[in-house]
Amino acid sequence: MLTRPDTPGTSVAGGDVVVTIADGIGTIRFHHPKGNSLPGVLLRRLAEAITWVGMDPAARVIVLRSEGTGAFCAGASFDELVEINDAETGDQFFSGFARVILAMIRAPKFVLVRVHGRTAGGGVGIAAAGDYTFACTGASAKLSELAVGIGPFVVGPVIERRIGNGPYAAMSVDVNWRDAAWCEQHGLYARVLGDAALMDAAINALAGTLAASNPEAMAEMKRVFWEGTEHWEELLASRARVSGRLVLSRFTREAIAKFRDR
Repeated sequence: MLTRPDTPGTSVAGGDVVVTIADGIGTIRFHHPKGNSLPGVLLRRLAEAITWVGMDPAARVIVLRSEGTGAFCAGASFDELVEINDAETGDQFFSGFARVILAMIRAPKFVLVRVHGRTAGGGVGIAAAGDYTFACTGASAKLSELAVGIGPFVVGPVIERRIGNGPYAAMSVDVNWRDAAWCEQHGLYARVLGDAALMDAAINALAGTLAASNPEAMAEMKRVFWEGTEHWEELLASRARVSGRLVLSRFTREAIAKFRDR
């Protein structure tokens, strides 16, 4: 459901995306009953919401969060991955993550990301694409793609840019969980708080300060933060094609089915 202040929402793929704007802060919430995983339609609506709030003058800063008390984001929807039967469909699905990342880094406003719980795969990419990402101590992260026969190709560039090549390669090869302290040490998270209440207080304080700051200055800072990504439309599109091809392999289809059925 994409809810704008003046329009009703609609149900999307068993989940929803809700937008609210108040006091200069645009908050985007996404939810899916399966660990806040992201099917293709939900990815498209999330990218649309980020782009729309980025253009709305009523919002001077964006807060991106998911709902619930479990996982922040389980990454790609296994239910949808196992149904992909051709390279074009696979390409389109993985391009959804590219659209979300590009919407986040192209928005002319700071995007604050709230990571309240574990995050995997594409969820790590969302955390990395934030301009300032908050997390709780329980918000461990992992790149699980190799375990299901693909790789973190689409989200890789933004994660590597955020934490560096060495830590990114380590996460990609060793697909075990990294705790929040490791993520903060390597720059995936800008700040880690003890619990959700403390995190929300910190987010509200920073978002309020930024909402009262010079929007032109923040837009210029945002451009500086993401200099060198001008070619990412082409780069992420090529990475999506790689994932779209690999997801069709017998190894990957069997591995995804096993994960889905756990």
